[in-house]
Amino acid sequence: MLIPRQHAPELAVDTLAGMRFRLSEDAPERLTLLCFYRGLHCPICAAYLKELERLTPAFAERGVSTIAISSDTEERARAMAEKIGAANLRIGFGLSLADARQWGLYVSASRGKTSIGIEEPALFSEPGLFLIRPDRTVYYLSVQSMPFVRPHFAEMLQALDFVIKNDYPARGEHVGPIAAP
Repeated sequence: MLIPRQHAPELAVDTLAGMRFRLSEDAPERLTLLCFYRGLHCPICAAYLKELERLTPAFAERGVSTIAISSDTEERARAMAEKIGAANLRIGFGLSLADARQWGLYVSASRGKTSIGIEEPALFSEPGLFLIRPDRTVYYLSVQSMPFVRPHFAEMLQALDFVIKNDYPARGEHVGPIAAP
């Protein structure tokens, strides 16, 4: 299980820009936003990533770099990028399911074609959203077992304004014993 204020696992994926994204080499002013998405087959992911694409410049203004990552092939990732009009948002592809598990992501098996007529991969990871500090410690994480009810990026921007202004620490870090009532 990933714990706030502890080191995140290394992460390396190819991107549509033809470069390799390595979390250990990403150098944002404040945070890296990792948005793991299900893949091209997911219409909810497309709407979610479209919003992240629209707000990526606002994240950048706050010193936050963004990347959306899936276990899709390059071809499917490129189709998603076209679907959402990606111009600002980095798109990573080829996430191994072993790496997805290291990040605490849930893995689902294919149920065939989705409501938009696109075949699901045999296995794929479910969504997760992470904010990682430049020292590679986890600041925030949210992992879903379903495609529904994800954190809102506009609310996250408002929260980041508060976090930056108040130097607010990562929470949920306690791993010690808890006394019984």
